Order: sequence, then C-alpha cells, then structure tokens
Amino acid sequence: MELKFCQSCGMPLTDELLGTNADGSKNEEYCIYCYKDGAFTGDFTMEEMVEFCSQYVDEYNKNTGESLNREEYKNVLRQFYPSLKRWQLPADQLPHATSPIKQKLIEEINALGINGLPEINNLFVLQGSYVNMEYEINGNKVKLLDENATYWCNQVERLDSPGRCFGIACDEHHIFVSEYGKDGVDAEIVILKRR
Repeated sequence: MELKFCQSCGMPLTDELLGTNADGSKNEEYCIYCYKDGAFTGDFTMEEMVEFCSQYVDEYNKNTGESLNREEYKNVLRQFYPSLKRWQLPADQLPHATSPIKQKLIEEINALGINGLPEINNLFVLQGSYVNMEYEINGNKVKLLDENATYWCNQVERLDSPGRCFGIACDEHHIFVSEYGKDGVDAEIVILKRR
C-alpha cells in the first residue's frame, strides 16, 4: 500500500485525517488540519508552514526514531515541502482560507466581549485530543471535547495577565473558551455557548 502525504504539511494521510471538499466529501490530497470545507484552513507561505509545523518535532521524532531539535526539523521540512503540490501551485491558484464558517466563528468569538481576550483574527484546525483539557466541575474531573473530532482553535495570551492564556475550540454547534496557565495548569471554563 502506497503511503500518501498531505500535499500541504507533509503529514501521512489516513482515511480519518483526510480533509473535506466544499460538498463535504473527502479530499484525497490534503489533511483535515490543512484543508476543510473546500479551502485551506490557514493562509501560509511555505516558510510560515515550516515554522508552524516545526512545533511538532517531538511527534516527528517519536514516529521516526530520530532525535532532531526544532531547527534541524525546520531544515528537513524546507527540503521536503517544495515537492508538495501546495507549494508548487502559483499563489493565484491556491484555494485560500476563506471558509465561511471560520469567518463567522471569528465574528461570534469577538462579539462575546470576554474581559482580557484580545481580538481574534484567525483560527486553525486541530484535533480534539490536542486541545482537550481536564476541568473540575462539581468535584469531578471532566473533559468536554471529542478527542477524535476536529475543531477551529486558537490560543492567545490574556491581555491583562501575562502567563495566562485563553484556549478557543469551536465547531458548527458550539463555541468553547477556557483559560489556563503554563502547560494547561489551573484550567477554567470561561464560556461554553451553543450556536
């Protein structure tokens, strides 16, 4: 069986990780993190994609048995990316990140008026397992996101409290905003809103 890679970020593609076309069908060339609803989830240059993906160097090392640092991994990506379809297309032929739901979610998040939350101008697609934190509710530890689902997400530092962050995870049904310290400590639910 031939191993296929996302033609944007280089991630190995499996059926669960395939992106989606505008009609909801699976896209065989791009992963769900890069391509959703018929458009790229983020407008990146190739170098910006290298920078963004280099944060996953530990995952790369775990899967390959290598022990690269982040700068070494960036060099690997810089050599690999020019062979991928996204980075061979002229800029005017790229389906840009203009997903209507993404823009609507950004507007809805900014309209919440959460104290200390800076204006949100971008969201990225991440799997629930990457952003699903544990919260204490009525003395019980709970996780609220589906670890196998994908969400439109962002993490931003709180304006009035350096060291504290807001985490945002949204889908077509809910907007979820939490607040936490370094490495997710002291996580609190700020708002869970049905759309």
